[in-house]
Amino acid sequence: MEDMEALPVRFPSRQHNHSSCVNKLLGDAEEECRRQKLRFTEHRRKVLEIIASSHKPLGAYDILEQMNFSGRRQAPVVAYRALDFLINLGLVHRLNSLNAFVACMAVGEDHTAQFLICRQCKNVGELNSNRVSERIEKDAVEAGFQVDQQLVEIIGICYECAESG
Repeated sequence: MEDMEALPVRFPSRQHNHSSCVNKLLGDAEEECRRQKLRFTEHRRKVLEIIASSHKPLGAYDILEQMNFSGRRQAPVVAYRALDFLINLGLVHRLNSLNAFVACMAVGEDHTAQFLICRQCKNVGELNSNRVSERIEKDAVEAGFQVDQQLVEIIGICYECAESG
């Protein structure tokens, strides 16, 4: 059996205090926007803050419900534009199977993530295995397929749900 690669799993505990992660992610976003000379608007900041504050993936309409500015509900296009911007910057990932979004737990790292999605609590862990990514790439090339993007979503039970029975 070949040696196993150490796989850093970023799977937040439900008791985890998210405020330091949120602040770090907002700081990373500001820095990246400054570096690329992009505007980190109030809407973009709010969308990122909402996503980063959640332990669970959020759909666009879940985000919209939390985006009340001055008591007004925002148009869906506001959230979708902000989400597209944040995805392109590598700050947010879209989970296709859930039609939802999660904050990137490895901002600034060159990676293709695999996502561990708990079917009970809906918490999401981000696994960054180069070996998995390289194997997918290799097999795709051998099949004559050119990979543009990898998105692997793995559904199962997280350790906290497994322990609680």
